[in-house]
Amino acid sequence: MASSELSQFQIFPMARHNGRSKAAAFFADGFLFVGGVLVAFLVVCAIWSFFSPSPSPAPSFSTSVVSSRESSDISAAAANPAVSCGDDSGPNLGHDPPEQNFYDDPELSYSIDALPVKNWDEKRRAWLKQHPSFSAGAENRILMVTGSQAKPCKNPIGDYLLLKLFKNKVDYCRRHGIDIFYNNVLLQPKMFSFWAKTPTVKAAMLAHPEAEWIWWVDSDAAFTDMDFKLPLHRYKDHNFVVHGWPSLIQEKKSWTSINAGVFLIRNCQWAMDFMEVWASMGPQSPDYEKWGEILSTMFKDKIFPESDDQSGLVYLILKEKEKWGNKIYVEGEYYFEGYWMEIVGTFDNITERYTQIEKEVPALRRRHAEKVSESYARVWEEYLKDAGYGRGSWRRPFITHFTGCQPCSGDHNQMYSGQTCFDAMQKALIFADNQVLRNYGFVHPDLLDPSTVNLLPFDYPA
Repeated sequence: MASSELSQFQIFPMARHNGRSKAAAFFADGFLFVGGVLVAFLVVCAIWSFFSPSPSPAPSFSTSVVSSRESSDISAAAANPAVSCGDDSGPNLGHDPPEQNFYDDPELSYSIDALPVKNWDEKRRAWLKQHPSFSAGAENRILMVTGSQAKPCKNPIGDYLLLKLFKNKVDYCRRHGIDIFYNNVLLQPKMFSFWAKTPTVKAAMLAHPEAEWIWWVDSDAAFTDMDFKLPLHRYKDHNFVVHGWPSLIQEKKSWTSINAGVFLIRNCQWAMDFMEVWASMGPQSPDYEKWGEILSTMFKDKIFPESDDQSGLVYLILKEKEKWGNKIYVEGEYYFEGYWMEIVGTFDNITERYTQIEKEVPALRRRHAEKVSESYARVWEEYLKDAGYGRGSWRRPFITHFTGCQPCSGDHNQMYSGQTCFDAMQKALIFADNQVLRNYGFVHPDLLDPSTVNLLPFDYPA
């Protein structure tokens, strides 16, 4: 794979084509001589036949060497020009058939308090059948959901940080073709703080039947590897993915054995049922205080008496394994989300290692359009085989989560200062932004200076 990928990056300079200017000059000269009318007419005809549409495929600016797959794609395009024009190349966003579907049911409600949604798998399949342009790729389609509070932050720099954190998520989604929904209102007024995600996720599932996965990402989490893609094949037999440590769940029964600030949930009936059960532990429930007592009794290290989403999730994994736990994948082999205190100090070393590889491999430093970044990410994997994953790795961490920093309220954990949190967020966000800006020809020289960029020379960092 690596060799065929690398061969695609050999490219030769192309001569400029100035046929139009020469023809125009020749055509203008024809008008200077009455006797040259016939010649001018013939020239016009030749030019028209050259520039007019024809059944032949348009000249491509491809490299001199192509893979066998690219070759077959090019042949198919030549045989069927209509397909190569991309008339049916994506979902049709401008058409909704008039036939009724689940949206026309007056009893359907997006509220977490409403009657449970039933037969959701069948309803989704029927919707996709009505909208066939969304069917291709539906099994891997993701909607990212995130959000923050409705009012301005108390922390003077909170709104600035939230904007930067949101930009970071948009950058990642744009590079990987993922839709994103940012919510900043409580869809259930009593479900505050960490409980706000459950009604939002349920509403997102109903609003996006075309998406197989809903990906919740806390506002204080940043993508610090813009190339890494979720390994969805690992989760084919599961409906929920969360970062954690199985030994802490089973042996220690710790409420911090997982982190519920980032999770992936399949858009299916199981998930609808699960969200109802999980939300029933929340502050809108008449059993809220009861659940606080149950969870505090079960998890001896729990530091506050109220029922919280994270403890509730661990409880369901442990106590209802057959119904819920067996379908929950606890991911601990890479930074599905990672604790910022153990990550931020590694950025400089990681940058040096990646830069050294780029110096040795010309294909990796070739300029390219942002839209084709995923192909370069696949080539990178050949050179990251020994990097490892997670703690101690020199691979870019996938998601850096600023747990305890509270950028909006400023009520950070007392074990570190607000300035420590702020500096760490700046470093993580600029570290990620450098990966984005490379495709625009610039880079931040300092991870603590978000406003200064340098123009990159050709063939950087050779």
